[in-house]
Amino acid sequence: MSAAHSDVILDRLMFLHPKIIDLTLDRMERLLAALGNPERDLPPVIHIAGTNGKGSTQAMIRAGLEAAGKRVHAYTSPHLARFHERIRLAGELISEPDLQAVLEECEAANGGVPITYFEITTCAAFLAFARTPADFTLLEVGLGGRLDATNMIAQPALSIITPVSFDHPQFLGNSVAEIAGEKAGILKRGVTAVIGPQPIEALDVIEAKAARVGAPLLVYGQHWHIAEEHGRMVYQDDNGLLDLPLPNLIGAHQVQNAGAAIAALRFLGFDETACEAAVTTAEWPARMQRLSKGPLIELGPNAEFWLDGGHNAACGAALAETIGRLSPRPLHLICGMMNTKDVSGYMAPLVGKAESLTAVSIPGEAATLSAEETCEAATKAGLNAATATSVHSAVETILKTDPRARILICGSLYLAGNVLRENG
Repeated sequence: MSAAHSDVILDRLMFLHPKIIDLTLDRMERLLAALGNPERDLPPVIHIAGTNGKGSTQAMIRAGLEAAGKRVHAYTSPHLARFHERIRLAGELISEPDLQAVLEECEAANGGVPITYFEITTCAAFLAFARTPADFTLLEVGLGGRLDATNMIAQPALSIITPVSFDHPQFLGNSVAEIAGEKAGILKRGVTAVIGPQPIEALDVIEAKAARVGAPLLVYGQHWHIAEEHGRMVYQDDNGLLDLPLPNLIGAHQVQNAGAAIAALRFLGFDETACEAAVTTAEWPARMQRLSKGPLIELGPNAEFWLDGGHNAACGAALAETIGRLSPRPLHLICGMMNTKDVSGYMAPLVGKAESLTAVSIPGEAATLSAEETCEAATKAGLNAATATSVHSAVETILKTDPRARILICGSLYLAGNVLRENG
């Protein structure tokens, strides 16, 4: 069997999408019942919602659990290079035969009725997780929380809400408070939740929801604290203080994500060794990732190449802060964005950080902004912007004028995935 066969099944599943996107759990309940309710047979679940930092926090928790000898399932989205990245079974990406089998089973049980791509593939993940022994299951919310397809677990072992900010207003609400209400929909009675740093309007909503459902909270700034001090990271809660290395994932925001991961591990009873492994061994592609090999890098052996998939205003601010911590070097951005994102909000913090921005369209994505639209938004924001037909041509143009450039490809996980595929 080749990987192409699962791709054929996934392409068929895209055509089942409802004509109107309505966030509901009805389709999930129907299909899971037809499959024998595999979501009831998962290893203990850690359920993670939030606008930013979900994936990084999950990666750190997984690193800590695996360092402690635990077998861990993990579910994340979107994928970068291939779908298999979304489903990790007991520490390994799902195999092609296993993926094909669960996709075909879900397709048959669904019987051709409307269901979203994310819903049916989440059911496939649940099937795979239920059939493979493990100690924990890490579930990353896809969109929101309350009506997300992952929110079918009646009694998780732990819930986590990472920082909430403005994103997906067309589905989640027109204010941070409304969006926080959707994220807080993962809170369950009697299930402790770790709450990362939040705007006050988001925290108010989360705390009110927790009080209504009876969910104990472990809140940043109240029950646990994290800070960078003298090139180290200091974490403190009621169990004491930990002096740890800085995260190997780059950026000050990763210190906050590390705090949530450590709070989760401490709640679950893991020791300092697991916490240190969480922050020093976690890997999470396309989050300020340094590229070191491949065709792009061969174009400019004296240049620096970085990749980041952040795509909203909070990500733009975090990216600007991270850039400011790097050694001085002329920075050139290559940016492609989706038309569902707050482009001006993303770009505003980057003004003054870069010598130039070259806008590109995202290959193969119907919802991409055109290079011209992205360029116009960048120019309005105050960036020195131009367009290119591809990332490759953008790199060539930048290197002609600045062979030692620091080149950061950014603006979308979909663009990042395309770069990772093309660059090997």
